[in-house]
Amino acid sequence: MPRAKRGFKARRRRNRILKAAEGYHSARSRLFAYAKEVVMKAWVYAYAHRKRRKRDFRRLWIARINAAARLNGTTYSRLMHSLKKANVDLDRKVLADIAVRDAAGFGQIVKAL
Repeated sequence: MPRAKRGFKARRRRNRILKAAEGYHSARSRLFAYAKEVVMKAWVYAYAHRKRRKRDFRRLWIARINAAARLNGTTYSRLMHSLKKANVDLDRKVLADIAVRDAAGFGQIVKAL
């Protein structure tokens, strides 16, 4: 039986993992077995943190809106409730941006409600 050398396909698979491990320290970037472990773990973290980033930004926006609302004599929950009652379709991202960049404009929004 002829000897089967794992040629092109196996090499391509290994090189793909090693390329993804570029910049890692020591054996993690050079040895396939170690590199595979850390790259797989990195992909797991990347997937989870793509979800996490959405939560983190929402928390940041809420904190900014609450701080600006309290400067204008109301609270976050009262402001959001009155926005919903008035059918104002500004999401938290836009409200937080207005609160940070245009404090006077945010104050007018609060007074209009």
